[in-house]
Amino acid sequence: MRDCKADSRENEMKRRDFLTAAAAAPAAALAAPAIAQGAATEWRMVTAWPKNLPGPGVAAQMLADRITALSGGRLKVTLYAAGEIVPGPGVFDAVAEGTAELYHAVPAYWGSKSKGILLFGSQPFGLRAEEQFGWMAHGGGQALYDEIYGGFGVKPFLCGNSGPQWAGWFRNEITSVDDLRGLKFRTTGLASEMASRLGMAAQAMSGPAMFQALQSGALDAGEFIGPWTDSALGYHQIAKNYYWPGVGEPSSAEECGINAQVFADLPDDLKQTVQYACESLYNVVTTEYNTNHAKALQRLVADEGVVVRKLPDDVMSAMGNAAGEVIAEMRDSDDALIKRITESYLAYRGLISGYMTYADNGQMNARALPYTY
Repeated sequence: MRDCKADSRENEMKRRDFLTAAAAAPAAALAAPAIAQGAATEWRMVTAWPKNLPGPGVAAQMLADRITALSGGRLKVTLYAAGEIVPGPGVFDAVAEGTAELYHAVPAYWGSKSKGILLFGSQPFGLRAEEQFGWMAHGGGQALYDEIYGGFGVKPFLCGNSGPQWAGWFRNEITSVDDLRGLKFRTTGLASEMASRLGMAAQAMSGPAMFQALQSGALDAGEFIGPWTDSALGYHQIAKNYYWPGVGEPSSAEECGINAQVFADLPDDLKQTVQYACESLYNVVTTEYNTNHAKALQRLVADEGVVVRKLPDDVMSAMGNAAGEVIAEMRDSDDALIKRITESYLAYRGLISGYMTYADNGQMNARALPYTY
């Protein structure tokens, strides 16, 4: 039989140990980083878009909301539209310098920093939306994406895609390559270089600025995204010829850039939360674009007098040759990182294009045949 006094002493020691531990817990909790406790850390998201602009403005708000929700409120992201803290073209530098914690924009806007960045957004005659994500996730793209952005103090993730863009809005019909020469045309990224090689006067500007330039005559034509976003900006009020396909941007990836030090300081679970918030929106955003593009195109044709026209094959071939020259120069660049990025992109493009001839291309061609369904 156990000694009752011994039991009593043992129970008293356990009680004291429990009380000591309980008393120490609040002090330990106070000493732990607030972000690990569930207290909200405020993040400012600056964007390249007007607030709630159909397409990218909507997608930016979705990302801010998703990071906040998936973090359980530990990261509270507040969105600031272009011009509220910094102008749209300044969001990359604002995040790199720590003026804001993260941004929502597209890689096509940062070509002045390095031409290699442009391949992560869109490539003339390049990857479609799901292929772009495939390169990042399965073809080595993300490591190169991290490397080139890391040189500027930014941690990047793709977080959406506009899907196939359009060739653009033209005042006059395009019947030959000669019709492009001297045309004042709004576009961005590598598509600008392709256009310039065909004699076009390519100009980069925001979506709202493109409307004003078309209206004033400073532009003859231009492309922005696709029917959903373009109709909201009113381009159809000025130019009625809407050309497809947008070979300059077969897709256009949207990105979230985070200050690299801010991201590095996150606990591991919140790093994964931010990554998942971005990646989980990619398909949601892409399919929202495609669905709303389809609805908007019907309205533009039925109600606004827009004429949908296909680029002539010889024009597209000329564009393809010009795009090939641009990519070849990047592949042969003296900048080792640009060269590696281009080689990686071309390797994945070659791999996936060979397969899609039988897969998606085959299905789309079959669906277009005449039959009763």
